[in-house]
Amino acid sequence: MNTETFESFDGTKLALHRVGEGRPLVLLHGLFSSAEMNWVKWGHDQRIAEEGFEVLMLDFRVHGQSESPREPEAYPQNVLVRDVAALVEHLALDDYDLGGFSLGARTSLHAVAHGVLEPKNLVIGGMGTAGLGEWAKRSAYFKRVIDEFENIPRGDPAYFSMQFLKSQGVDRVAARLLLDTMPDLDLAMLSNITMPTLVVCGDEDRDNGSASELAALIANSDFVEVPGTHMGSVTKPDLGIAMAEWLAAHK
Repeated sequence: MNTETFESFDGTKLALHRVGEGRPLVLLHGLFSSAEMNWVKWGHDQRIAEEGFEVLMLDFRVHGQSESPREPEAYPQNVLVRDVAALVEHLALDDYDLGGFSLGARTSLHAVAHGVLEPKNLVIGGMGTAGLGEWAKRSAYFKRVIDEFENIPRGDPAYFSMQFLKSQGVDRVAARLLLDTMPDLDLAMLSNITMPTLVVCGDEDRDNGSASELAALIANSDFVEVPGTHMGSVTKPDLGIAMAEWLAAHK
């Protein structure tokens, strides 16, 4: 794997991890995770690369090896969409695929539905309708995790999220600013997504609502269930296999 940095639209330095050779796939990780935690650690990147892809894994700002600016002006609305667009421009990508898990999936859907990006194929992992149209509820949950960080007791549903943030070394000041940049997506805008789309989700994953309902709202989509909860499905090979096989079939 090769890792490099590039400057996004506002000069923030973001990390890009590249694996494999072939058709470009821009792959986006989940909230407070990283390319390493979502894709590399469990071998999903290698499995996809084996199908003839160059897997281009971005670390979002405030995540992984990317910078975590603390200035409020570094967090305009939908800043992550702008970061992904900056990556596509930086690499001069024209014919490419786009995929993501959880926050990465949400960001991908916003980018395509708003016409910012036009990948040939789209992969949406760990996302349902509630994760798009009810973001305020999810954001409030994570703000509580940040604000009450060290005071969240064992047994509290937020305790695991707090431990995960701590393990990833997330800058909580920057993270809180980032949470306010993510608007809801009007589900009617999903009609703008016309390219082949894979919606893949854990069979026990209800964190972002119904993935099958999301798939039903995207005209040209396939829905696949893999084993696991929201966090657990990423750790199993089935997710990477499902993505790799679907992408290979839509080259």
